[in-house]
Amino acid sequence: MEPNSSFSTINPLLQLAWDSTSLGALKTCPRYYEYTIVRGFESRQRNVHLQFGIWIHEGKEKYDRARAGGVSHDTAVLNVVQYLLRATWDRERNRPWQSTDNVKNRLTLIRTIVWYLEEYKDDPITTVIFSDGSPAVELSFSFDTAYKSPAGEPYLLCGHIDRLGTMNGQTFPCDVKTTKSTIGDNFFDQFSPHNQFSIYTLAAKVVYSLPTAGLVIDGAQIAVTFSRFERRTSPRSEAQLNEWYQGLRYWLDAAEKYATANYWPMNESACGNYGGCPFRKVCSKSPSIRAEWLKTDFLPRTWDPLKVRGDI
Repeated sequence: MEPNSSFSTINPLLQLAWDSTSLGALKTCPRYYEYTIVRGFESRQRNVHLQFGIWIHEGKEKYDRARAGGVSHDTAVLNVVQYLLRATWDRERNRPWQSTDNVKNRLTLIRTIVWYLEEYKDDPITTVIFSDGSPAVELSFSFDTAYKSPAGEPYLLCGHIDRLGTMNGQTFPCDVKTTKSTIGDNFFDQFSPHNQFSIYTLAAKVVYSLPTAGLVIDGAQIAVTFSRFERRTSPRSEAQLNEWYQGLRYWLDAAEKYATANYWPMNESACGNYGGCPFRKVCSKSPSIRAEWLKTDFLPRTWDPLKVRGDI
């Protein structure tokens, strides 16, 4: 495995720089966290939903940068489409990306980004422009918390904000989330409470010194014959942020105990979440043969929250 700058040099099993992915993995199941973050395994089968979302975000980033730089809407959309057509071309097989999902595929990806950008062509949210003239788009951040490891090493919070925008005198981190389900209250309710967006709201305040009371979420429903969109805000009060931050200390304490003992217990109640944990088959085997199953079904990867986007 590659060296991971997010972990302690004193105890290489103890993570010091945390993002929403690693913290969410720990909260879901310590054993899942061990396999995905500490030991760095990922499934050999590419997650279609994750890849689809990544391409949507990449297209949105390129559009936002272009528009902030004065490029017209039509030209920016054309550039995004050209980029995604290249990104979804499988060079090894010399063919378009072959999705295993009949809803999230190359056609619906292009359709969704074009329709989404047309939907918000006259977006009331304007991208924040920093003093150096750069747009607040695809921001990789990290900041110290007040918490330290037993050896005195500071814990950090990290992440990547898609965009910081202003509307009606307020600043919001902005994000796009895709789903195959109908967009409504149930869809938006899942984002409060939510690790990722609580960290984003804190970062806007701490790192960028921008007053914000929450964030904006654009939901994109993907279907075979249509894509539809809805936007809502997800507020975060000071009391809610303080509560989340206080809870972080207890999760870091738990991570310290697991790392010190090099023991990561299973949370069996999470095995069936989201269609089933990818490591469920491994955990169902005898401990003596799990290492072989991991080598067979998974690939090594390093999840380092301190790497800025473009370096991952």
